[in-house]
Amino acid sequence: MGVAMSRNLLKAGYDVTVWNRSPEKCKMLEAEGAKVAASPEDATAACDITFAMLADPPAALAVAEQAARGLSEGKGYVDVSTVDAGTSQKVAKLVHAAGAQYLEAPVSGSKGPAEQGTLIFLAGGDEELYERSGPMLDVMGKAKFFLGPVGKGANMKLVVNMLLGTYMAASAEGLALADALGLKQQDVVDVVALGAVATPMLALKAPAMLEGRYPTAFPLKHQQKDLRLALQAAGEGSLKLPVAAAANSLYLEAQEKGLGDADFSAVLESVKPAAKET
Repeated sequence: MGVAMSRNLLKAGYDVTVWNRSPEKCKMLEAEGAKVAASPEDATAACDITFAMLADPPAALAVAEQAARGLSEGKGYVDVSTVDAGTSQKVAKLVHAAGAQYLEAPVSGSKGPAEQGTLIFLAGGDEELYERSGPMLDVMGKAKFFLGPVGKGANMKLVVNMLLGTYMAASAEGLALADALGLKQQDVVDVVALGAVATPMLALKAPAMLEGRYPTAFPLKHQQKDLRLALQAAGEGSLKLPVAAAANSLYLEAQEKGLGDADFSAVLESVKPAAKET
């Protein structure tokens, strides 16, 4: 995700400095014109606006703690990671303590939209930074929303990914049930595509799923993380989400099968019937 987003900024003519916890991932961007920072602190010191894309809350917070040392008045820190509102608020505190502005802007979209520059940014925090970073967000995405104070963007992303994860789990169960009933799974995909529950996601994922392939666009472990965070947020408000909880259990089962790094559509493996002994 971060590589694709950086590449689009480079193509648009921006002066881009990159840093990654795995340094080798910066080499291709360096070859395309990006500068490489030695640390998060060096990256934020070199940039007017820094975008952070990390895998989970602990990583986002750990990197922000380092990045904050390079921030100062007039700079901006935009975290596009998917984290919970509490983590976003902790990052905001670090950024504001350094005198800089903060914007959470988690993205709706995966590897393909990141490459195509068609992500959707769900922002919350300092509205002035939202306006300043707007042209760059427009380069990397097709839409952006300012939803209010810190936490609103993070919460919106959890709602979106909860729906994504539960729909994929339900689709997997539908395909498994069709197979068990002697129906062709492709017929299910074709029928669904013409009805009220049609989605681009199933149309995109189904061809590989029906072949038992799960090329990674959005890792299953990240989908499970987002469901966990959504359930955690719901629990804090005493809200029950039984459908999301059931879906989460399927993703956990898939992870136990070693599918955490596969695409989240690999949740299908959790609902396939066990092979019969001969």
